[in-house]
Amino acid sequence: MLQTSQLVKRYDKNLAVSSISFSVQPGEIFGLLGPNGAGKSTTINIITGLIRKDEGRVLVGGADLDKDLVKCKYMMGIVPQDLAIYSDLTAEQNVRFFGSLYGLKGGKLEENTKETLEFVGLYERRKDRAKTFSGGMKRRLNIACGLVHRPKLLILDEPTVGIDPQSRNHIMESITQLNKQGMTILYTTHYMEEAEHLCDRIAIMDMGQIVAQGTLPQLRAMVEEHWYITMALKGEVPMEQLRMVEGVEQIDIRDHRYRFSCKQKKNQLRDLLDLLIHHQVEITDMDINEPDLEDIFLTLTGKSLRD
Repeated sequence: MLQTSQLVKRYDKNLAVSSISFSVQPGEIFGLLGPNGAGKSTTINIITGLIRKDEGRVLVGGADLDKDLVKCKYMMGIVPQDLAIYSDLTAEQNVRFFGSLYGLKGGKLEENTKETLEFVGLYERRKDRAKTFSGGMKRRLNIACGLVHRPKLLILDEPTVGIDPQSRNHIMESITQLNKQGMTILYTTHYMEEAEHLCDRIAIMDMGQIVAQGTLPQLRAMVEEHWYITMALKGEVPMEQLRMVEGVEQIDIRDHRYRFSCKQKKNQLRDLLDLLIHHQVEITDMDINEPDLEDIFLTLTGKSLRD
């Protein structure tokens, strides 16, 4: 459904996107995972024709973006990170307007508008102006505007940023439902739990490059020689000494929880415990488990997704 080859985008001397290549198969959810500034939105803007690439090629449904831009755009539904709705229009007027841009009119436009608003849970508020909506409702309206023409490829750029948990769950459930109906979805996020939950395959981006891509089991296999210890600690934690423990490659701190990325299963757990006990640091909780996407990103890039 989508193929990108060696995409490059420069801003003066800064390389925003460097040799990006991936493909999205029909009927799958493909995730672009990475921290803010990794190049996800720039990649999306190239694919959707909003900015010009410096190098590379984009195919949408077999059509070349450079040669048939209009045909490619008709196949795509775009939900940008920044809200693309009109605050002074009602929900119904917003969806109807965006549907008309894709050539819908008459009964078909009215039917699609109604069905789409019902799908995102806003039909009862269809006569209300968008400016009266909560942040989560505006996000759902944003999605409706990208869905109304029934695209073959739906592109969602950070669709859950800055919204409440209830709206976030509603959006994720809607995405799952759309995919079950056969829609192909390209999804960007810096929330690793969203990528784990939604995506069939994932590309991990950092500093304008794809550092790894594949299914979750394939990504885990890339760090199979690593293991991960999580401890909740209280007290004066001797960070410099912990970092010097042989085999400990990275330490990620998340709200007083310390995540240790260790190379091979040797004596790291024993050495960490000895050191913490010696410094009278209280261990209130501990887990040892297989890597999640946060661990994989940390191991491959040396930094957290939130850095």
